[in-house]
Amino acid sequence: MKISGFSFVRNAIKLYYPIVESIQSMLPLVDEFVIACGDSEDRTTESIRAISDPKIKIIETVWDKTQFVRGASNAVQTNIALDACTGDWCFYLQADEVIHEKYIPVLRRAMERYLEKPEVEGLLFDYVHFYGSYDRYQTGHNWYAKEVRIVRNGTGVRSWQSAQGFRIDGRKLRVVPVAAEIYHYGWVRPPKRMMKKSIALSLVHRDADWVHERFPDEEADFDFGSLKTCRTFRGTHPKVMLDRISAVDWKVKPGKPNKKLHKHDRLRVRLLTFLENHILHRKLGEYKNYVLIDDPVR
Repeated sequence: MKISGFSFVRNAIKLYYPIVESIQSMLPLVDEFVIACGDSEDRTTESIRAISDPKIKIIETVWDKTQFVRGASNAVQTNIALDACTGDWCFYLQADEVIHEKYIPVLRRAMERYLEKPEVEGLLFDYVHFYGSYDRYQTGHNWYAKEVRIVRNGTGVRSWQSAQGFRIDGRKLRVVPVAAEIYHYGWVRPPKRMMKKSIALSLVHRDADWVHERFPDEEADFDFGSLKTCRTFRGTHPKVMLDRISAVDWKVKPGKPNKKLHKHDRLRVRLLTFLENHILHRKLGEYKNYVLIDDPVR
């Protein structure tokens, strides 16, 4: 069995993406790692080369601004890396996602288990969305709880829409859950750099006028809102993240609800979040970009 890792990135240093840590977290599991490195304004590509691991294959790309519509450029870049993968399975992490070392044997066993079961087209992960700091995570109703991050190669699988998930010829993948979590650090940044990241991400989804109206002062601190839909994280972070975490020199304090920026601060969503977390203990009306199938090994 051969395992490929893949990702895409652009301006990771400028926008505070933990891309080096993300790659390092995956290297013990994969036989190769393919990354589409965009035309960055910083030394992102050089920082990845500096990892100096022979498993890493860098594909240098130039982002086409005509694809900055509803995040299409993210899917394009993801597919560039995916198409260069040669493994039986392809493990995808975005530049702000990290896998804990405790899950490496779990994932290897899962891929071995389903290798000869072609009806399993992907593996489904749980998500931990850290928010504002490394000791806080989101539980809001509108935050996705699961996503496909391992896909079977050679099936025609493609990145879907803004690269949140995958599909084959437009249909959802048939997947089984794996007992592992993706640690998502996309909302943990110094407030000023969080603002710049939010603007950069918005620009690949919306036109410049919309972005300027939403973020009129690009030098301002980002408003994280009330934090009332967050919980305290009691677990451990991946070892590759510890240096970055120890270097934190900012603190995000609870503020007033910001309904314009954050859906989880809207009263309706907060009520749904309370109902899900404290009464039902499950998501209501959750969007699922996948089809769960029964474990074919049983």
